[in-house]
Amino acid sequence: MNLGKALSRYFPVPKLLIPRTVGIDITDGSVKWVALTSDSRGVRVQSFGHQALPVGIVMGGIVRDVGRLAPILAEVRKKLGGISHVHAALPEEGAYVFSMHVPGVSSDEEIVHRIEFELDGRVPIPVSEAVYDYDSIGKTPEGDMELGVAAFSRELAEGYILAFKSAGFTLLSLEIEARSVGRAVSLPQEEKAVTLLVDTGKQRTGFAILKNGIPIFTSTVDVGGGDMTRIVMEGMHLSEKDALLFKNEHGLLASDAQSLPVRKQLESVADAIAQEVARHYRFWDTRRNEHGERVTPVGQIYLVGGNGNLRGLTEFIASRVHAPTERPNVWRSAVSFDDYIPPIDRRSSLQFVTAVGLALRGL
Repeated sequence: MNLGKALSRYFPVPKLLIPRTVGIDITDGSVKWVALTSDSRGVRVQSFGHQALPVGIVMGGIVRDVGRLAPILAEVRKKLGGISHVHAALPEEGAYVFSMHVPGVSSDEEIVHRIEFELDGRVPIPVSEAVYDYDSIGKTPEGDMELGVAAFSRELAEGYILAFKSAGFTLLSLEIEARSVGRAVSLPQEEKAVTLLVDTGKQRTGFAILKNGIPIFTSTVDVGGGDMTRIVMEGMHLSEKDALLFKNEHGLLASDAQSLPVRKQLESVADAIAQEVARHYRFWDTRRNEHGERVTPVGQIYLVGGNGNLRGLTEFIASRVHAPTERPNVWRSAVSFDDYIPPIDRRSSLQFVTAVGLALRGL
């Protein structure tokens, strides 16, 4: 079933009827939120925050305990000053993402029919038990429309729907995390740009190929920054807070005698991540379309997620992949720093990028 139809009571909703919304990003370990407002001055951050989640409530992106998650979301709602409409993300671990072409003159009904035909062959979920959404990427040289499609099991989506409803929120939309990130870091003038998005979490690293900011491929590997934090804590006898500071301030560039052994261990984890980045980069670089032509190659690599702040990681990956690698400006689609500086520092903003992208959907 089309995700838009399955959640038709949640979207689309006329913006005039929903003056204030919040973007909420739920992961295995936390709930992060950003609420934006727009007036004559431009876009401004109205509210943002972070709430840790106890282990076991969300696992692998799946809501395992709605009864424990709902009260936490209800506490978040109390901090939002009356905002109760929310845009939220679904985890890439449970998503099946692909691109496809449809004739440029297709009606909405024809597009849905073609997508459901594709789902039957590409997604290991019965069409009757799947929910999906799609975005238009643009026109092909042949005049067809290219779509980015994301499909999930209905059961996965319903866990999030029930948790938000139980917390008193009105859920307006659900979308894949990479779509939210793409909305935040991609600009309309970057037409036909292909980006490899690398989202480093505590336990896992997510990869997404974005075309015009829309995901057309995703995958997840069980390598994350939590291992790096543990290495620093044990090797330097530091608290978790100080270990994170060491990673961000020194990381792969640490040079004093005491930290050199720790740096070597950090490099081993960074190398595992870099190898996965290179594998995904090469995978896309060797792709061919249905006409046997090479697809547009990856033009840049973006590192996001809190563990993307490891000092030296961008240079480390770039040296192994031989491609431009950077930490993107999370606010580039929202504000100009010449007019406004958001109250979230640059390092922290990489953790809030999904919530920022979700909040932008409400403007």
